[in-house]
Amino acid sequence: MNTISLVGKPNVGKSSLFNVLTRSNKALVANTPGLTRDRHYSKILINDSSFLLIDTGGLDHVNKGEMILKIAEQTNFAIDESDIIFFVVDGKEGLSNNDEIIANNLRKKGKETVLVINKSEGKDINLLKSEFVRLGFKTMICISASHREGIQLLNDYLISFAENNVEMQHDSITKIKLSILGKPNVGKSTFINTIIGENRFISKDEPGTTRDSVSVDYDFEGNFFEIIDTAGIRRKGRVEEKIEKFSILKSIFTIENSNICILIIDAVEGITSQDLQIFSYIIEAGKPLVIGLNKWDALDDYQKDLLKLNLSKKINFLNNFEVFYISALKKIGIKKILFGALKALKSAQRKLPTPILNKYLIDLQNIHRPPIIKGLRPKLKYIHQGAINPPTLIIHGNHLEGIKKDYLKYLESSFIKTFDLIGTPLRIIFKESDNPYDDVEPKKKLKTGLVTRRKRINLKRKEIVNKKRDI
Repeated sequence: MNTISLVGKPNVGKSSLFNVLTRSNKALVANTPGLTRDRHYSKILINDSSFLLIDTGGLDHVNKGEMILKIAEQTNFAIDESDIIFFVVDGKEGLSNNDEIIANNLRKKGKETVLVINKSEGKDINLLKSEFVRLGFKTMICISASHREGIQLLNDYLISFAENNVEMQHDSITKIKLSILGKPNVGKSTFINTIIGENRFISKDEPGTTRDSVSVDYDFEGNFFEIIDTAGIRRKGRVEEKIEKFSILKSIFTIENSNICILIIDAVEGITSQDLQIFSYIIEAGKPLVIGLNKWDALDDYQKDLLKLNLSKKINFLNNFEVFYISALKKIGIKKILFGALKALKSAQRKLPTPILNKYLIDLQNIHRPPIIKGLRPKLKYIHQGAINPPTLIIHGNHLEGIKKDYLKYLESSFIKTFDLIGTPLRIIFKESDNPYDDVEPKKKLKTGLVTRRKRINLKRKEIVNKKRDI
């Protein structure tokens, strides 16, 4: 599979073009320079040929700063691993010194480069090309990513490139989507860099370094992961920037589309309300989960015992989720947590036999019967599995609407323990059995029983009294 990198200075429309080519909204787009920071990968299919497309951060050779240098380093990594470079420039702004510096550096790389002149809507194509011809690239294509103009020209170029190069095949490997979640600055990017063994994501001791959800492929013990680094999720009251709000929405969207989630918690700071909020997002989405206490090596024995106690108090109601003690910086516990994630995924996909479920349901009711509610005891008649990811059990019976949360929790914890459902939520749905007489028109009630008998006796007495009076 050939690889394409989108390269250029900040705010020329690389992420917009990425979204157009991938037919998605995977990359954040805003009129703000420096929004994209890490490499962002996605596969595209053009005329039965697969390409790997990489969105990169803007190259800024005018301003200086640590973040700008880190973005440039990530972009250079993308250029080195690419077969084609789409050098994107701004047709509205025109040629700049920054463009010329980038062009000089790209020529030194010796890569197949296409000059993509974006924002060319309403412009004279020939005049635009004549302005940028001094950059020295043979192939120039004018487009407008926001207006979807000229995109077919890019597709035609890629089709021609594919025909003239080694035949490419579809990637048939099924990938496991693994999302790394947590509040800002807990070490998510460092954790991923440690897993894959390279500085793939920008890691910096500053909250908000990662703004978008970006991914990388990784083969772990024959299991093919798509590891997704997400922006740190803050409390709602702390979210101020519009871009950061979009980042949080992307993180929540990533949870919904994940196969497994790893929640990274800062062991030094301890478990906070923000951590619990992210935890609840994952549970509500029904995703398998493992917890990683990062920076574990920075604690002494007393602090470790205190943190374990605090953790058991705050999430004791969800004791089937495994906790791993790791250090992303010192590469401690990384393999263990990945094996734990695979175990959680296996639990989420487990199929439970119906006969065994029903036998166990009878045993549970014999041990602890449902409490009587309004004079009626709920009767659990039959159970079967309705879905996986997460495992969902459907229980049929009568008078189930009155079952309280404590009994539901008793059922959940019992099934989790018996079937070893480690690392996955379990859902139980109650379904009232149909009454075959619901649609039958009710008959007129017969007056029988003790009350009716007394009435008849009283009426008879009155008749006797009246007869005596007549005499």
